Amino acid sequence: MASVVLAGDIGGTKTHLGLFKLDGDNFQLLRDESYATAAFESLEKVASLFLGHDCHVDAACFGVPGPVIEGRSHATNVTWEIEVQALKQGLGIEQTHLMNDLEATAYGVLHLNPGEVLELQRGERRSAPSNIGVIAAGTGLGEAGLVATPVGYHAVATEGGHCGFAPADDDDQRALQAFLAREFGHVSFERVLSGPGLHNIYRYLLTSMHESEPSWLADMIRKGDPPAVISENALAGRDTRCVRALEMLVAIYGAEASNLALKYLSMGGIYLCGGIAPKIKSFLQRPVFLEGFLAKGRLRPMLERIPVRVALNPSTALLGAAAYIAKTLV
Repeated sequence: MASVVLAGDIGGTKTHLGLFKLDGDNFQLLRDESYATAAFESLEKVASLFLGHDCHVDAACFGVPGPVIEGRSHATNVTWEIEVQALKQGLGIEQTHLMNDLEATAYGVLHLNPGEVLELQRGERRSAPSNIGVIAAGTGLGEAGLVATPVGYHAVATEGGHCGFAPADDDDQRALQAFLAREFGHVSFERVLSGPGLHNIYRYLLTSMHESEPSWLADMIRKGDPPAVISENALAGRDTRCVRALEMLVAIYGAEASNLALKYLSMGGIYLCGGIAPKIKSFLQRPVFLEGFLAKGRLRPMLERIPVRVALNPSTALLGAAAYIAKTLV
């Protein structure tokens, strides 16, 4: 008999929920919905709204933006208290699991179709499964690995986005690090490689570039969502400071993606996931990204062998959460 599972991708900006029908090794999306995270007081509230009153669910799995320790989420960009036992009681679903959102995303990349990825570097196709790295810039910065084992891939969650930002051999990146250190003390990669990170880079460039900020742009940033305004004007080429900010973010993205590749020896590939990469794919296809990715001295020849891809499916984490919980029902 087919089972029905609830999968969730919980983010600082939005919560994406989906119902999947499982039939053997196949799972089919029945329906999904996205909600503004800040509009709800708990995950139980938004999940209950999504499910309604007469929906039978056999199991549930939620990816959350932070470490999961002893069944409790320690989310960095979500104010909710998320705890397995409370979810089981609130939703009436005994088989409920919490995992890091990048752990879910990592499982999700294994289910992407060829048309759902954009290749930035072809690399080598390998005859045997090899480790894969997954990095996702969005409201925050998430990182995970897929370790190849004799019985399939095992996802490993990390909090690598909070490791210290290491500027490349670039005057602007070094000055950016010093600028943010005065404000935050510890400067993580998330401070420069995320939506808020793009705004941080732009704020630094306000102090370092001679061009004055156009009044129309200052007004847009003040009234709107700063990272979205900056990226939109960069992509359209309307403002040189916005273009430079996005170029810096892309270079840093490349450098940190290769850091992850080296740590996991990700010969099976690096996947750029999350909300930012698909929106800025034209900038990721510029030389600046791969220059940042390959700039590892003696390790450059090895990095040239690694496929680098952008995940274009916005439901990658949802797929991964469903795929994970599906295994427990087999």
